[in-house]
Amino acid sequence: MTSITSSAYRCTPSPLHAIFLAGAIPLFLGALLSDITYFRTFQIQWSNFASWLIVGGLVFSGFALLFALANLFQAKRKAGRPVVYLLLLLASWVLGLINAFEHAKDAFAIMPTGLVLSVIVTLLAIVAAWTGLTNLRSEDVK
Repeated sequence: MTSITSSAYRCTPSPLHAIFLAGAIPLFLGALLSDITYFRTFQIQWSNFASWLIVGGLVFSGFALLFALANLFQAKRKAGRPVVYLLLLLASWVLGLINAFEHAKDAFAIMPTGLVLSVIVTLLAIVAAWTGLTNLRSEDVK
């Protein structure tokens, strides 16, 4: 008699976790597009839009980070993709917070650092969501 034991990490996040995880991407992407528009036009309102979008992205990714941490504690196996996923989320959140502090400066002082940070945070959020929304368990062992 053979039994199949699966990895302890859930294969997909819960629906609320997925909403927070996927919801951070358009907010960080909107901040990036606002920064690009500000870089081209120098209209200060685009900098304000980016600041608020970054805050929204931090809220969503912060909740996704809490869900990922709770899922990691529930997993019996602590190595592999769940840890990478958590570290990607943590990196995007920390760099997003630094980006929010950068955007708190005067509008003319945020370029080009704010734009570069927005690119990095957006890419990290996309990779974290890709990692979090794909199959996170290892292959079944017979």
